[in-house]
Amino acid sequence: MLSAWLLPEHIADVLPTQARRIEELRRALLDRARAYGFELVMPPLLEHLESLLSGTGRELDLKTFKLVDQLSGRMLGLRADTTPQAARIDAHLLNREGVTRLCYCGPVLHTRAAGLAATREPLQFGAEIFGHAGLEADLEAAELALDGLAAASVQPLVIDLADARVLRGVLAGVAMESAQLQDIVTALSAKDTAALMDACAGAAEPTRQALAALLRLYGGDEVLVAARTALPARALVRDAIDQLQWLATHLRAAYPQLKVGFDLSDMSGYAYYSGSRFAIYGAGSSDALARGGRYDEVGAVFGRNRPAVGFSLDLKSLAEVAGPSPTPTAIRAPWGEDPALRAAVRRLRENGEIVLAMLPGHEPEAQAFDCDRELVSIDGRWVLRAIEAAAGH
Repeated sequence: MLSAWLLPEHIADVLPTQARRIEELRRALLDRARAYGFELVMPPLLEHLESLLSGTGRELDLKTFKLVDQLSGRMLGLRADTTPQAARIDAHLLNREGVTRLCYCGPVLHTRAAGLAATREPLQFGAEIFGHAGLEADLEAAELALDGLAAASVQPLVIDLADARVLRGVLAGVAMESAQLQDIVTALSAKDTAALMDACAGAAEPTRQALAALLRLYGGDEVLVAARTALPARALVRDAIDQLQWLATHLRAAYPQLKVGFDLSDMSGYAYYSGSRFAIYGAGSSDALARGGRYDEVGAVFGRNRPAVGFSLDLKSLAEVAGPSPTPTAIRAPWGEDPALRAAVRRLRENGEIVLAMLPGHEPEAQAFDCDRELVSIDGRWVLRAIEAAAGH
């Protein structure tokens, strides 16, 4: 018989110190998003399945917990990503004509973990810009993601840029079954040359050569130079390369310490993204801390196919690599019925101080707070005194 306190695999409680750090990061990121003009939304955790999976591809379908609604008999899903919900809100609830900036922060649930140490219950923070098709929105999304990670004291940062249109341009005009395309995408993602050649066995030699070249196109600025000669001279490919160069130039100007790289075989979310995309890495993490890009088709199922770009990250993962935060200082106070004591404690708390009342029969214990002061009675008045000074008497 399993112990009642055991949790499912890849599901864990968040204990006080870590929870405090996550909450600090949540507030910092939401404040940063607000400084950019983003509005906070809080979509429900549970929705009709077809709404949650709109335009997201097979990968998100496999990640989504599904159940039957006992009221309507329809299939429901527990969200595995909040972006489709933000698109629904933009399309049907706000229905604005101009640019809409939305941000959110809440739990998502995954049927399977992304890695051995990954959680199946990420705390997802994200930001979406709807209504602007230009690169200015792509740049703003990347800058907000970088600013948020910088606010978490993650340094140095590395951003890898890619574009879904590169592969689409390479395969333009090539007749291909969806299963074969998926095999090519999988091989490119794994950078598996043998699997890639098997997947494109029936394609013409120029297409096979271009696909093989994608596997080598990762690194610095030399990648874009090589791509212009190694890939087909098609407008879709040319535009993607030009726009990646534009983004890199502006990001370097805004963040001189940022390392910018390119990975044209990065196929993460290929069925989802429609243009440029990025992944941001930081010291202490082998996985991307934030991922984002352009996904203009996300609102199509809602009848309003607006340009869209954004990013998301997991605050639990970010807290693991974020810089340390100082332990909050607090005031230690005795518990008592003296009205003057109780009034003094209330005033301190109203002024934003943390006051730990020592409940009767308990000695001071180690806490997640640094009690550097105490409330003591001197000559009939309750006053604050430094604990270090008190210990010296």
